[in-house]
Amino acid sequence: MVKKTLHHRLYFEEILERISGLSENSQGKWGKMNVSQMLKHCDLVLQIPLNKIELSEINFLLKWIGICTKREMYVFNNGIPRNMPTFQKLIVNFDCDFNEARSGLLQTMEDYWSAFINKSLPEHHMLFGKMNENDWGFLEFKHLDHHLKQFNV
Repeated sequence: MVKKTLHHRLYFEEILERISGLSENSQGKWGKMNVSQMLKHCDLVLQIPLNKIELSEINFLLKWIGICTKREMYVFNNGIPRNMPTFQKLIVNFDCDFNEARSGLLQTMEDYWSAFINKSLPEHHMLFGKMNENDWGFLEFKHLDHHLKQFNV
């Protein structure tokens, strides 16, 4: 099975197309977020490797779980479990404008692509531990894919 990454332009474009396939009326198959909140959440998560959002320190047990989850996703190429908890800073439980949320995410994706091309992605993630370029591309693709599937695109 192919391990898709946000660092391959074909898969990057696939994500852009899927985002374009969303509308204000897109309904989620699970979770509490509406489509606008999901877009804003994905934007916030993608800002982490751009150093625009800094996550708070977590305890050793959660770090260990995060590192194990990263390895498991690599080995089995599986997705992110539904309704998985996230960092407080990344929870979007407020009203969002659909067009603003979508254009914000698309802009952050372009900023992310530039950071990747310029080799300026960080070497650490608060949950997943040590990160290399492949880790970022793989995990960011998995996260976006998870939420786009949530909304049937």
